[in-house]
Amino acid sequence: MTTNLTTGRPARLILVFAVPLLIGNVVQQLYGFADAFVVGRTIGVDALAAVGATGGLSFLMLGFAWGLTSGLAIPTAHAFGAGDAPAVRRSVAAGAVLTAAFAVVLTAVAVPAARPLLELMHTPPEILDDATVFIVVTFWGTAATISFNFLSSTIRALGDSRTPLVFLVVSCGLNVVLVFALIRGLHMGVGGAALATVLSQVVSVVACLWLVRTRMPILRLTREDWRITRADLVDQLRLGLPMGFQTSIIAIGTLVLQYAINGLGAQAVAAFTAAQRVDALAIAPMSSFGLALATFAAQNHGAALHARIRLGVRQTCLITAGFSLAIAAVTISCGPWLVRMFVGQGQEHVVDLAQVYLVSNGILYVVLGLLFAIRGALQGLGRTVVPTVAGIMELVTRVAAALLLTGPLGFLGVSLAGPLAWVAAMIPLTWAYLHERRWMLEEERLRPLLDVPAPHGPREPTPVAARAIEDGDEAVDEDGAPLRCPDASEHGAPQSRR
Repeated sequence: MTTNLTTGRPARLILVFAVPLLIGNVVQQLYGFADAFVVGRTIGVDALAAVGATGGLSFLMLGFAWGLTSGLAIPTAHAFGAGDAPAVRRSVAAGAVLTAAFAVVLTAVAVPAARPLLELMHTPPEILDDATVFIVVTFWGTAATISFNFLSSTIRALGDSRTPLVFLVVSCGLNVVLVFALIRGLHMGVGGAALATVLSQVVSVVACLWLVRTRMPILRLTREDWRITRADLVDQLRLGLPMGFQTSIIAIGTLVLQYAINGLGAQAVAAFTAAQRVDALAIAPMSSFGLALATFAAQNHGAALHARIRLGVRQTCLITAGFSLAIAAVTISCGPWLVRMFVGQGQEHVVDLAQVYLVSNGILYVVLGLLFAIRGALQGLGRTVVPTVAGIMELVTRVAAALLLTGPLGFLGVSLAGPLAWVAAMIPLTWAYLHERRWMLEEERLRPLLDVPAPHGPREPTPVAARAIEDGDEAVDEDGAPLRCPDASEHGAPQSRR
């Protein structure tokens, strides 16, 4: 069930790996659609606004957990790419311990802080009680959410993006059934929507554990694997914490954005909520390609195949740009119809506001797509500093736009905050990747000086390789593998500067 991403055509591998991630993201957004549809059409627009008012706060806590677990899986992908099965198991054991610890801490902090934070954000009084119920129930399920994210990230690190999709589809299907049952059947209100998500996540965790135990022998941990050293934990935290903080930094900007939206009234909050549901579905392909590229880069970095990484990044950027333009056209043209699914007829002001958001974001989707790709490549390479700096720039820009533009421009000012933040974040990310690319080129060109044979023996340059040499790049075959790439683990060649 595992997949080695160090051989084969990079574009095809990344596409095949990304498709299950894309389907999973779409399915996940669709059950977000189901929540919003049932809440908005059954309970009312104020209830929909209450659920939406918790989005930034939920993203702050659970987004950190998502970023953390994604980072914890990168050492696992490095070890798998290097063919070191014991290191894979040690990495998983260390990640499991850290996941459990953070689940306890996040729950203990988030539950009592929920209502005070909603009040601090000036949540409209008419939706405050429902918003509190929804977010508190969600935070009580933090352990299930972070556990599922960790298990899914670990399985994807081994090159298997299909199995997490299966469990996610089951979870989403169950969530939709439970939403209807708890809200329409048992009349539990917005709390029922949150409880449905928590229960479906629990089922997913159990299913993932069953899979690991029965069908993934490489992840069957022994007593020896649980003898975790301080170095193991530090290696995990070195990547996990920065990625968690990157997400939290972005979430802080979202909180400020939510604060600005709350000041515009309940209808603006409802419009923002509906537009974000559509927006989240639209950006799912871009996010999926970023995740796929991160795993691809991590495995190939572990195998010291840097030519393949560069080729994969270049091809992914082209694919993502094409998808972004197509999705922008669909979102802008179909946005009003999609928004009406949530708010029903007679809410034209809400629909008009939501369309302002969708147009403002859609015209710069191509920037967001490239951001996901480049950030994923850097994270897969184990580089965390610059993505964190980019997150800070994104935060500063989003906050400044929300606070400075909302007054003179109203809802349009809030809508512009995201696109402006993407542009700001792209500046350090682009610089960092170009720097990494120069280093990888230099390392590949220096390797022949080590006077060691390539892993598969010397080969004659193919037409692809010849063109690469003419362009000043190193020689690669049709699959993007370097023609002279010694096995660093056997010959002592450096795999990383850090």
